[in-house]
Amino acid sequence: MWSQLSTISGAALLTACLGTLTVIAFAQHASNKELGMTVMEGTGLRYSRSGHDVTRLTDEQVAALAESLTGEEAAVILRKGTEAAFCGNLVDSKRQGTYICRLCGLPLFASDAKFTSGTGWPSFFQPVDPDHIGEIKDASLGMVRTEIVCQRCGGHLGHVFDDGPKPTSLRYCLNSISLDFHVSDDDLPARSQPVETHTAYFAGGCFWGIEDRFQQVPGVIDAVSGYQGGDADDPTYKQVCSGDSGHAETVRVVFDPKRVTYRELLESFFTFHDPTQLNRQGPDVGTQYRSAIFAADDDQLAQARAFVEEQKKTERFAQRTITTQIERASPFYEAEAYHQDYNARHGRSCALPTE
Repeated sequence: MWSQLSTISGAALLTACLGTLTVIAFAQHASNKELGMTVMEGTGLRYSRSGHDVTRLTDEQVAALAESLTGEEAAVILRKGTEAAFCGNLVDSKRQGTYICRLCGLPLFASDAKFTSGTGWPSFFQPVDPDHIGEIKDASLGMVRTEIVCQRCGGHLGHVFDDGPKPTSLRYCLNSISLDFHVSDDDLPARSQPVETHTAYFAGGCFWGIEDRFQQVPGVIDAVSGYQGGDADDPTYKQVCSGDSGHAETVRVVFDPKRVTYRELLESFFTFHDPTQLNRQGPDVGTQYRSAIFAADDDQLAQARAFVEEQKKTERFAQRTITTQIERASPFYEAEAYHQDYNARHGRSCALPTE
């Protein structure tokens, strides 16, 4: 069987197993919230905690990558084969560096988590980011094991067992052929680098609702509720609610500029709240609920000002005054933990406009 597989190209093998890869890529024991992964509902976009784009590659993208695989690589990565023990080129490697997915380049393991297990396969006690590894129940060979796959492309990596060393007590058992090794982060290819992110700040009433809406924008990696624009250092919710600190309930938005632009975030912000309400938003009244844009740099400042001027000339605001404050971003202070992801945890948040 092995000799037959080794003569088949990666692309040919892929045709027979695309359905399997699709199942693998999304199989996990924990929910995305538990893993800490950012998932843009309804868009398919996924970002790991380390800032990598782990969006599931399309079948066409995987097929294109598979063209570079040898027959032996395809047999393991695409058809879940296992290379012979003690034969992989990375089993005894003690070099310092990063192990990435052979197929798509996603960083998977680091040398500081590698240990000698004596099993004949490269072994690690933890991945560089748990969001980069997918798990699936494997009942083949008359036993139940946990298969591990690359979260981004679904390529087979090996299995994980609970007989590893501390601190995790896990043993990620890998096929050398499923990995590429790079000596330093500077040596990593572009596809292995985290996405370049930008940060924006918006205040538009109760931050529960604004945070929830921004979390649903494709290209937004993270949205955090907090306080900004006031005088006190590290204010509490009670201080902000009193109005004495001068802060506004604000949401810090970390986004991928290749997927969503700052201009598009501005447009979304103006649909998420009513910018004509002064020091309030619906039933929430007070300066802490004011409409404000805190620009992270001069470019954002210029874009925000130009955007608001454009909006003033539209039919929507022809008879109404936009009260949104625009200023350079002052220190942002994260709100208490119970405010974060409020809608996701409780299924409700402050009312916001539907359009």
